[in-house]
Amino acid sequence: MRNQPTRRSFLKAGFAGGIGLSLADFFSMKKAQADLKQYANFEGTAKNVIFIYLPGGAAHQETWDPKPYAPVEYRGPMNSIETNVSGIRINETLQHTAKVMDKITICRSMTHGEAAHERGTHNMFTGYRPSPALQYPSIGSVISHELGPRKNLPPYVCIPNQPNEFAGTGYLSSSYAPFSLGSDPAANGFQVRDLNLPGGIDDGRFTTRRNVLDRVNNHFLAKESADNLDALNSFYDRAYSLISSPAAREAFNIDAEDGALRDRYGRNQAGQRLLMARRLVESGVRFVTLTYGGWDMHNSIEASIKSQVPALDQGFATLISDLSERGLLDETLVCIASEFGRTPKINGNAGRDHWPKVFSVVLAGGGVKGGNVFGSSDSTASEPEENPLSVADWATTIYHTIGIVADKELMAPGDRPIEIVDGGKVRKELLV
Repeated sequence: MRNQPTRRSFLKAGFAGGIGLSLADFFSMKKAQADLKQYANFEGTAKNVIFIYLPGGAAHQETWDPKPYAPVEYRGPMNSIETNVSGIRINETLQHTAKVMDKITICRSMTHGEAAHERGTHNMFTGYRPSPALQYPSIGSVISHELGPRKNLPPYVCIPNQPNEFAGTGYLSSSYAPFSLGSDPAANGFQVRDLNLPGGIDDGRFTTRRNVLDRVNNHFLAKESADNLDALNSFYDRAYSLISSPAAREAFNIDAEDGALRDRYGRNQAGQRLLMARRLVESGVRFVTLTYGGWDMHNSIEASIKSQVPALDQGFATLISDLSERGLLDETLVCIASEFGRTPKINGNAGRDHWPKVFSVVLAGGGVKGGNVFGSSDSTASEPEENPLSVADWATTIYHTIGIVADKELMAPGDRPIEIVDGGKVRKELLV
């Protein structure tokens, strides 16, 4: 035993024996108490997470991991530029991001084995390889489950919509599903779906209807206990809180932002989605997922990158600066990821194909080091060369920053205990 039993422990054990517990039972109970303490959530370095997802598989060579000295068939047609951190170069289209490199970390050694879009997406949203036996919950839903809502706002929001089935609740209750905006913040006349009362319904009628519904729900809950009833009740409670709170509704009012700041982010999908994400975490949302662009660039990769990256570059660099200026960067973890990277060689269509062996993700804020490159790929961006970063380690580190122990067990159907992440470790080299 790690700690020697004390006299008081034996006296307690004697008492436990008197009520039917053996000495072995007693120490098992003590171990269970220790385990509960070990897996209790703690104060993380981050209070919020913004997860920027680039669907399709963004090319690491044409974004975060250029290879300027590789042969042209590997290097590709584009150039790289210096950043404000000596020795770190990124793609030529990331000119704004180059000026905030001192606040971000590029992980150039991300790796997994899933070359199909759906399977790679599952990895990056859940921290797990896909399984035919179980649907795993997304990172956002786990955070919703573990930490709950704050300031009458949903704990987990998707901009503009839930991007895929793997961004959902998996085996967890549907009450931990994301709240989706339903429309794009960049659109003219943008309004969040279902946020306001229907026409002809004032606050009085709203309260009356809620009271009637509560009585009906309580009647059924008294007769039957079921997950779907509890989930529905929780859903309505959160919806009522959102609709009835002017401060919560105001969090989604992007028109309240200064026009000059909206211009600074960019009046486009990337810029306005990123601005909305900042607005939501500032108001109390714990986890925001936003998607931007299409990155499955099998053809004409140079033209595709030049059409997709500039808006992301402007919006992302502004987000990092804006969070920093507001004193929010230290408590907000920002992540950019895609489901995999692209092949080392340019193909016959001047594009690149699927490649999960190595790719790049970006982290900033929330206790992550700035001005840093973690890991590396080899000279042709084919495989990790130093510090391979697994999906499990990446997810475990994200959970750690927000104060969740990733090997804590949650209950799947059939009362099966399933770890939040299986086998991951916190990569402390990424953290301050």
